[in-house]
Amino acid sequence: MKKIVILLFILSSANGFAQDALYVRKTINTLTAPLFWGRGYTKDGMKKAADFLSAEYRKIGLSPMGNDFKQGFSFPVNTFPGKMLVEINGKALRPGKDFIISNASPSVKQNGSLQAIDSTHFAVNPNLKVELKDKLTWSVATEVSTETTIEISRKNFTGVPKQLKVEIENQFIQNFQASNVCGLVKGTKYPDSMLVITAHYDHLGGMGKDTYFPGANDNAAGVATLLSLAKYYKANPQPYSIGFICFAGEEAGLMGSRYFVENPLMPLSKIKFLINLDLVGTGESGMTVVNASVYPKAFSLMNKINDEEKLISKINARGKAANSDHYFFTEKGVPAFFIYTQGGPTAYHDVFDQAETLPLTEYKDLFKLIVNFYKTI
Repeated sequence: MKKIVILLFILSSANGFAQDALYVRKTINTLTAPLFWGRGYTKDGMKKAADFLSAEYRKIGLSPMGNDFKQGFSFPVNTFPGKMLVEINGKALRPGKDFIISNASPSVKQNGSLQAIDSTHFAVNPNLKVELKDKLTWSVATEVSTETTIEISRKNFTGVPKQLKVEIENQFIQNFQASNVCGLVKGTKYPDSMLVITAHYDHLGGMGKDTYFPGANDNAAGVATLLSLAKYYKANPQPYSIGFICFAGEEAGLMGSRYFVENPLMPLSKIKFLINLDLVGTGESGMTVVNASVYPKAFSLMNKINDEEKLISKINARGKAANSDHYFFTEKGVPAFFIYTQGGPTAYHDVFDQAETLPLTEYKDLFKLIVNFYKTI
């Protein structure tokens, strides 16, 4: 009878993880769909994503940290909602795949001859340049420049750029409205003390009317893992409260996490530990923990759990870095790790970071590692 009970428990746990994996995959597919348009700054992409996450928090049964799940704030951003035309030597190029434009570019409409500066750099004039690149990666600008640089993929272009036709429309938004999405499961013994899990839900949005950046690994995977953990903790309340924060504006310069730290919905001193998830959709080559050398005891504990449970193949240590939403918490004295996985697809800040190619290699093991770490920290 004892063996049957153990077997049923194992089967039940396996089925639970299978269900969670399906939920995570479905969430990533949803967040990377055209409806959310790269969870960015045109076509209401970021707002739609925030609404979706608020609805998921309600379905799961989380409580708001404040009066609402959403914590609103604003920041400046340069956007590209309109025309995105680039022709080189009379051939139209595809946005995102054949070219990208500098993220601080102003509107520009011009037809001119390109002068070679060297083998990879060309210019119509000092304010309009072309550069040949091996890889096209984009980002978000919070200001507008007087210059436009058009980066062209070497893979998709042969010959020498001689003639350029360009028509680009930008729109600078001084006060773009965004929201952090914040919820919690109250602790059974120490409700005023909190363990926190965070992930940014924004990505790069769109470049023109027809091209958007899906952001599957960056960071739909992190958000989906956070939501899966929220489901677990709602069903399994812990002695400490567990907080869940999905940040906006990370790609524009950690805007959402900075705003939260400056306007916290709970005393930051009450945060016992924080884990930030960003780029966690792979794992073939293990994972890295930022702040490992800042909090060596916590890192040693995480490694001990990982070794005992035989979960992640390798955990790399990294020091302090201002490269994701953990940073401003650390600056305020909140113990925090930023976790990202490694290996697998190399798509990053490009149109190829897609749900269908994201392996989620270490989702289950990372989930178990976080749960066990938070049981003992």
